[in-house]
Amino acid sequence: MEKNLYIDASHPNETRIVLKSNNSIEEYEFEDKNNLNFKNNIYLATVSRVEPSLQAAFVNFGRERHGFLAFNDIQSDYYQIPSEDKEKIRIAEEKIREDLTFYYYIINKSDFL
Repeated sequence: MEKNLYIDASHPNETRIVLKSNNSIEEYEFEDKNNLNFKNNIYLATVSRVEPSLQAAFVNFGRERHGFLAFNDIQSDYYQIPSEDKEKIRIAEEKIREDLTFYYYIINKSDFL
């Protein structure tokens, strides 16, 4: 089956692409320079904010609005925590739990007074 790809870039603000086989059009793509499509592209981005409650991160990839990246969309090899940092995180989490327990105790004690 022979397929032909036609690209029309004769207009300065738009590009049209058609994939044709025999007598039918299989795919048609239209790109307007004023309305760019950011889907299905690869971008270099930096993490701007992590939202544990959403299990996601917001990433800055150079546009006005930041992108949304769910943790389960990230290959686990890319966010492995180094072993020397795991101990620091564990100690920090224990300290937070101790502080929360202390404040909780104070609040409950005042409730009974």
